[in-house]
Amino acid sequence: MELAFEKLGGLVPGIVQDHRTGEVLMLGYLNPDALAQTQRTGEVHFFSRSRNRLWKKGESSGHVLRVREVRLDCDADALLFLVEPVGPGVCHEGYRSCFFKQLDSDLGARVIAERTFMPGEVYGEQGAR
Repeated sequence: MELAFEKLGGLVPGIVQDHRTGEVLMLGYLNPDALAQTQRTGEVHFFSRSRNRLWKKGESSGHVLRVREVRLDCDADALLFLVEPVGPGVCHEGYRSCFFKQLDSDLGARVIAERTFMPGEVYGEQGAR
């Protein structure tokens, strides 16, 4: 079965989930090259839409995502990565998960998690990305 990269202009979403806890850690996008690098190295790679280039999760922070299993959805247009996260967090803002805010009924968002690392110490004062 081939992935339907053409549905989103050459990309497929990749949901990243901790293989032990089931916690959803992040969402990224993959092109065929990112998927090939992921399969070759065993660590998740994405295609950065903002930087227009391939990148390995953890290339700056060292907080890599070791692939334990990859699942394909029924339409072949999304991937689920069950991973072993290495490091205290996945989010470039210093949280374990990128999903650290809860949307309230008035469409405001509030932080519902504690930081697990200080981004400035990991990425320098310029920030993550």
